[in-house]
Amino acid sequence: MILAKCPGCLSEGHNTYCIKCRKKLFDGKKINHNLSFTRPEFNKRKIDESGKLSISGVQIKHSLKLESNELVLTEANGRYILKPIPTGQFENLNQVPANEHLTMQIAAQVYSINSAANGIVFFADGEIAYITKRFDVLSDGRKILQEDFAQIAGKTEETHGKNYKYDFSYEEIAELAKKYISAYPIEIEKYFQIILFNYLFSNGDSHLKNFSLHRNEKYGDYLFTPFYDLLNTSLHVPGESDTALDLFKDDFQTDAFKEGSKYTRTDFIEFARRIGLREIRYLKIIDGMLTKTDDVKNLIAKAFLNDEMKLEYEKNFLVRVDRLKY
Repeated sequence: MILAKCPGCLSEGHNTYCIKCRKKLFDGKKINHNLSFTRPEFNKRKIDESGKLSISGVQIKHSLKLESNELVLTEANGRYILKPIPTGQFENLNQVPANEHLTMQIAAQVYSINSAANGIVFFADGEIAYITKRFDVLSDGRKILQEDFAQIAGKTEETHGKNYKYDFSYEEIAELAKKYISAYPIEIEKYFQIILFNYLFSNGDSHLKNFSLHRNEKYGDYLFTPFYDLLNTSLHVPGESDTALDLFKDDFQTDAFKEGSKYTRTDFIEFARRIGLREIRYLKIIDGMLTKTDDVKNLIAKAFLNDEMKLEYEKNFLVRVDRLKY
């Protein structure tokens, strides 16, 4: 696949990863965005080596590592996760890799959200896929201690049923974070921003397992990991709920929500107060996120999405922006 933009940051004038993305993703190595294998080979190898397909939801994922200057499949010591086009009954599935890549890039570039390094790659036959660098594995192979909030909350499918990832609220996640994070006043602002981000970009699948803590190697305390699995799910599941989890615990609803059945600025202000943000801080975060519409539009225009999906992505975003203005 010949490109005219970086398949990492989407900056124009590049025929592969720019220097900045090479440093962030591949330790500075010159890596080809075209893989040496095709998806059929990918699937066959997965069956041959593991005996079964590893499926999370509707998406096959596989582990990659660097060998010299090439990304290769591996069953051990992988530093990258490869996510090809998923299969299933949802809509526009061939746009999922480009969707996740765009959403992650908007988070990092426009809103300075600490998120997993990522990019686009292409199978040998030109089919698109998404790649992300594991942040829980150091360059020397050591793993950082990390737990997602399903683990922290003690919820599994065996103990709490198939809906265990969704049977919680964002307010309750904040309560758990306060219990385990010594730098809670700083970290909770990051959490509030990602909740707003997921709302603005219609991520209806930001469940318990999509939030994690890891141990700070230098000081030994716990912090939020870089954020990951950011996706505009409305492109694939039209009409789904605004958020994966309720904002509030104990079935609480604001009067504004009762009137319109949609989260608005009133709800997020109440949410911010409940999780301990000061007014001057939560207003700065909310209003700061509403001033970036031109930057968001510019990145959407450069994305690997097709034109129809670009229009839908932008439309859904602007609807959410309007809800948070008043």
